[in-house]
Amino acid sequence: MVEESPLIRSLRGAVAAAPEDVPLRLHLAEMLLAAGDGSAAVAEVAVALQHAPDDPEARALMARAVGGTSVPTPSLAEPSPPEAAGGFDWSRAEDEVADVVPPRFVTGSADEQGAPLRADGGEGGGGANDAEVWDVEAPGTVRLADVGGMREVKDRLEAAFLAPMRNPELRSLYGKSLRGGLLLYGPPGCGKTFMARAIAGELGAGFVNVSLSDVLDMWLGSSERNLRDIFAAARRNAPCVVFLDELDALGAKRSRVQHGGMRNTVNQLLTELDGVSGGNEGVFVLAATNHPWDVDTALRRPGRLDRTLLVLPPDEPAREAILRYHLRDRPIAGVDLTKLARRTDGFSGADLSHLCETASERALLDSVRTGEPRMIGMPDLLGAAKELRPSTEAWFAAARNVALYANEGGTYDDLLAHLKRRRLL
Repeated sequence: MVEESPLIRSLRGAVAAAPEDVPLRLHLAEMLLAAGDGSAAVAEVAVALQHAPDDPEARALMARAVGGTSVPTPSLAEPSPPEAAGGFDWSRAEDEVADVVPPRFVTGSADEQGAPLRADGGEGGGGANDAEVWDVEAPGTVRLADVGGMREVKDRLEAAFLAPMRNPELRSLYGKSLRGGLLLYGPPGCGKTFMARAIAGELGAGFVNVSLSDVLDMWLGSSERNLRDIFAAARRNAPCVVFLDELDALGAKRSRVQHGGMRNTVNQLLTELDGVSGGNEGVFVLAATNHPWDVDTALRRPGRLDRTLLVLPPDEPAREAILRYHLRDRPIAGVDLTKLARRTDGFSGADLSHLCETASERALLDSVRTGEPRMIGMPDLLGAAKELRPSTEAWFAAARNVALYANEGGTYDDLLAHLKRRRLL
């Protein structure tokens, strides 16, 4: 390692501050080459060529840095190999800087059947090593304590799902398997995804977020293969939480699905939940849906997603915490969060975020009209609350009929109890 002079260190700092300044980077490369640090000079010139591929000074300096004598002028008529022309070997230079400069473009191709290929060479719809490409997030820092309010929901999670998983001795004593499935349902915008991440954090488990677009594929059999690879990655990284978002789309009732490929996808999901292709020990399956009545009933039988939890709009303490979060970086004055939380009964978390946006718009437009910026106050927030209607009302209107007339086996007893408390029946 060549010891760098103070001038070279200063030049490095200047280049770091202006990474796209090609002349400055070339000057640094000249200094490095003069100091005998050819490899560092090559790396700097290579980055310069990324920004200016046709710069003659950069090409000439690269030729000097890697030991060449001149840069060939390309001939369109009769190109000759670099060795024969005595010119610069760009292939050798590319090999030397391969560890420093990533490729500028990644090209794909198609196999003989027409299936698209990924940049790593595997088929787009799956393959022997496809389980390696699914990202398993490391155990997160979000805990249930970070979820504002919702004490009843947390207590039910602790009793039905978390306590058995946290106590291996008791689990072994009672023969409880280290696997499980939980279906979260409720109005949109009430934090089901955030709740799933909090559960993963409580378990200290990895997290795989699976949406419809991650699974469905236009090629026959690829959707099933994607599901198999997702669960294979989860088993390999156990303990792991697999979160199936919008389950009513991924696991729709097969009696209502006309496309055979979609029915096969549901069948594959059932197979993976049963752990037929590999034991699901240490794999916890969480799913979320706004329409549980559209989910295939086979997915909810014992051993699969056999526990159901209603996630309701945030209660008053939760609303106060959510409002505090969304107002934390805004200029506010004289805001009574307790009063505002009482006035937003029935609002979802998404509704509360929209309320804060609307109040900010009111203050901004007023500032534009008067030409003098002002703080966001309670009149802005209360005015926004009066203007907006809770988005959950439409969901409860539809869920009411299900709770009354399609509550087979008491599946929606908790929803029915909530509707009675709110006098919505």
